[in-house]
Amino acid sequence: MKFGGTSMAGTERIRRVAGIVRRQQEAGHEVAVVVSAMAGETDRMVNFCREANALYDPAEYDVVVASGEQVTAGLLAMTLQAMGCKARSWLGWQMPIHTDNAHSRARIESIDTDALLASMAAGEIAVIPGFQGLTDDNRITTLGRGGSDTSAVAVAAGIKADRCDIYTDVDGVYTTDPRIVAKARKLKNVTYEEMLELASVGSKVLQTRSVSLAMKEKVRVQVLSSFIDENAPAADTLPGTMIVSDEELAKLELEGLDMERQLITGIAADKNDAKVILTAVPDRPGAVATIFGPLAAANINVDMIIQNVGREDTDTDVTFTVPAADLDRTKAVLDEHRATIGYQKISTDPKVAKISVVGVGMRSHAGIAATMFKALADRGINIQAISTSEIKVSVLIDSDETELAVRLLHTAYGLDG
Repeated sequence: MKFGGTSMAGTERIRRVAGIVRRQQEAGHEVAVVVSAMAGETDRMVNFCREANALYDPAEYDVVVASGEQVTAGLLAMTLQAMGCKARSWLGWQMPIHTDNAHSRARIESIDTDALLASMAAGEIAVIPGFQGLTDDNRITTLGRGGSDTSAVAVAAGIKADRCDIYTDVDGVYTTDPRIVAKARKLKNVTYEEMLELASVGSKVLQTRSVSLAMKEKVRVQVLSSFIDENAPAADTLPGTMIVSDEELAKLELEGLDMERQLITGIAADKNDAKVILTAVPDRPGAVATIFGPLAAANINVDMIIQNVGREDTDTDVTFTVPAADLDRTKAVLDEHRATIGYQKISTDPKVAKISVVGVGMRSHAGIAATMFKALADRGINIQAISTSEIKVSVLIDSDETELAVRLLHTAYGLDG
């Protein structure tokens, strides 16, 4: 079980979480719990680091920001003990959770679970701070923002858990953002691939790395809400959204346990991109490499790319998107390499949104993209760029038209509840 920062924000909410955990143990489960820091606490610690030293040592930064999860782990263990449960905290270095030494963005390499499993088998609830790890030379590491989801999936994989329940402030994965479309429906099951695509194009329910790890380790993940009534039934009887493999989903459909499967799983919107246009780039072999090589070296992720047909075999325009937060750096890098690239002018537009349609049904059905393009065209919404994967179509539009586009597509694909 994993509880996020909003679920752990204060003693009253921690008491509610303890009640949910106790009910799962009373239902006969052996339980491990991964917790985040209280909402806002990590940001507070990050600010302290910046105030102490603008050029802080990443290893010491990890020591400071890892403390928030240590507090909530101890408080939850105490609260469970007050309720009559056997419980103890297991800090990242006590298990330990082994990571590489990339401080502030470490990756988990292995977890020692023998002592943890013995403790759980003896009826003790294990409470584990998310986000924390340990290097080979015994330095504390953190996994990057949102890393508690990854911790939870890694622990679930390590102890071979039947399921990893991620409790958050939403009660599942929806066909789109319910704040935009009132008729959005909660999905019963989603495949790893679909969730990975949704997470990468704007759905904030789960961190991309945690979904990727769940897919690799075949961990069944359930997303559900901790903000339910005190006497609500346990998660087993009040399910959220289960994230599973293609094979398990096909089996559920075959057994008639999931009759709601549709071609499209969900619509996601992301306003965090910016558009860049380079005009009159020489139309020659290797020209594109001179653009994207320096951006890659500067760790700037490029998403959608369009290269126009060359004009009389002399030059071409290249359009692409980057994270809006990296726009200034992108312009600086391109300006620095202008002589090598040979472009005439650079223009940018931060007022864009990426709208994505995701669903494994695309693999076997034609016309999915055509439906998207027609629905937008009928309402006069201009498509500025397009990118596709095996189970996703994304378009770039003016950000002012985001909500309208999401509602149109939700209806066009028959997702309205």
